[in-house]
Amino acid sequence: MNITIELGQVNDIDELEQLYNDLNDYLAKGVNYPGWLKGIYPVRQNAIDGIDHGNLYVARHNGKIIGSVILSHVPEPAYYKAKWEFESDYSDVLVIYTFVIHPDFLRCGVGSTIIDFSIESAIKSHIRSIRLDVYEGNIPAIRLYEKSGFKYIDTVDLGLGNYGLDWFRLYEKVL
Repeated sequence: MNITIELGQVNDIDELEQLYNDLNDYLAKGVNYPGWLKGIYPVRQNAIDGIDHGNLYVARHNGKIIGSVILSHVPEPAYYKAKWEFESDYSDVLVIYTFVIHPDFLRCGVGSTIIDFSIESAIKSHIRSIRLDVYEGNIPAIRLYEKSGFKYIDTVDLGLGNYGLDWFRLYEKVL
């Protein structure tokens, strides 16, 4: 499958919002591994913020956005409680956020392609570590991260218990 990944642009926002909604509708009908909810996360504002900050990337196949990721230097507050392998002020650390794949393209290698792109981009930018959190029940994502060389660091509360999301596993890949 031919996939191109590039920085998202303002004119991608509507399509990203549709991707988020399509994914949340799909998750609501089956096993909702990440625990995401339509209208809660991810939403249009996540796309707007990622594009405004210049750190949202889109994966396209035949011109259509089939996946996206935000690569940020800003961690969740709970990250500061963890003992990471690489100590840093986050200037040389990237955090993966809002990693989405269109439901029509799940289990097609798109996730691995986006993770590989994230790692390659980080290396080119002299990033020393990539971090992420994943809901403890999101087994498919956990498998992908572990297969991609991310190491389990700790389990933390990100304050999302109101949504039934009590514990998140933190992962890190030192580059």
